[in-house]
Amino acid sequence: MSTPESKNAHPTYADLVGLPAWAEQPVPVAFEDANGHLNVRHYTGIASEGLDYSLVELGIPQMWPAEGHAIFSAEHHLTYLAELRTGDRMSARVRLLGRSERAAHALVYLLDDTHERVSYVMEEIFLHIDMDTRKTAPWPDDVAANLDRRIAEHAELPFAADVSGSMALR
Repeated sequence: MSTPESKNAHPTYADLVGLPAWAEQPVPVAFEDANGHLNVRHYTGIASEGLDYSLVELGIPQMWPAEGHAIFSAEHHLTYLAELRTGDRMSARVRLLGRSERAAHALVYLLDDTHERVSYVMEEIFLHIDMDTRKTAPWPDDVAANLDRRIAEHAELPFAADVSGSMALR
């Protein structure tokens, strides 16, 4: 039986480390703030980079706008769990949760690989955009099938998805 505490419990480093790693890198000195850790604005950028890289193998290339398509972010919920300090090794891990005709829902985790802990969670709703109209459009069939396959794989992960409850697909 789920309790309020366990319902939103975050997966552990050990839970997530088996997912493919994206945007692997050390925290650069240039991203450090006055507190000596990764500046808040860079967590989202690195997590977004990891999500983008993870979508390439699903048929969403980095240069998708040249083909008339794009991905736009619609909503984010951000949770900071542990600081990343300059030089710490980090990586992004992505869990796809669901999709609708024009949107998808994901969790992106930044792992502190140096200290083997979860540092940050970004929950995101992202949209498929037709670049000619700059409006949402249905996913291309091949991309929809690939998203569905990955969502099904991720639904089988042995740990709960720690969604915020503040967003949902429409």
